[in-house]
Formats: sequence, C-alpha cells, structure tokens
Amino acid sequence: MSLDPLNEALYRFRLARGHLARAERLLALGDRAGAVHFAQLAVENFAKAIVALYEVPTWSHDPSSQLLRLLNRVPQSLAEEVCELASIARELAPEHGRSAYGEPSGGLTPDDIYTEAHARGFVAKALRAREIVAKVFEALKVAVD
Repeated sequence: MSLDPLNEALYRFRLARGHLARAERLLALGDRAGAVHFAQLAVENFAKAIVALYEVPTWSHDPSSQLLRLLNRVPQSLAEEVCELASIARELAPEHGRSAYGEPSGGLTPDDIYTEAHARGFVAKALRAREIVAKVFEALKVAVD
C-alpha cells in the first residue's frame, strides 16, 4: 500500500479539526472529561499532520518524538513552534487513557479527575496546536480548505 503524504497530512488536519470542534462543544456542555479526551486527540492528529508530510505517522498517542526527529526538515523559522507542538503533544498524550478510563487504582472516573480549568486549558492547547500547524502548512504552501 502506498501512502500519499499530502493526502495523509490533509486527512490528519481535517480529523484534528473535527476533534477540536467536538472538544469545544463538549466544553460548552460542561463535559470536562469529553472535552479533554477530544482535545488530546486533536493535538495528536495536528502533530501527525506535520509528521505525515515527511513519513508515516506511528500509531502512538504521543507523536512528539517522531515530530522532533523531523525538526531539521520543517521550516527553520518555525522550528521553535514545532518544538512547542511536540511539547504539547507529549503533555496531553497521557490524557488519552485518563480521559477514557480515569484512574482505576484510585477509584477515580474521568469525571472525578478534570476540573473546568483543566478542560479549558487542554482545549486552549489544542487551539494553539492548530495555529502552529496552520503556520507550517502556510510556509510549505499546503492548502487547506
């Protein structure tokens, strides 16, 4: 099977935008755990959108190390922001499991874990991730709809 890097990158970007929109809707409804869950998925896929331009993204929920390995291939004027995206992805990756399963060893459900401040902060990080990827795509002349 062959993979078209541009199509994969655009797919990941569209997927991430959908997850971000869902996170924002859930936040507005007061579903903190749901907002965190979809913010994490948004960040993961925003990062994978950049990765996909250069290589096949891994199935990991934490694409930060793969993104950092490609740092010398992204526009150098945006390297610091790509590092920031990798940091956001690394920070939010553990929330994939926590937002779905909670902390079973402590008897905590996802709803027990997250405050509104947590959820708002994670959605803000997903918005920042979108901004960074949009800048990279613009620099590389990747057109998004």
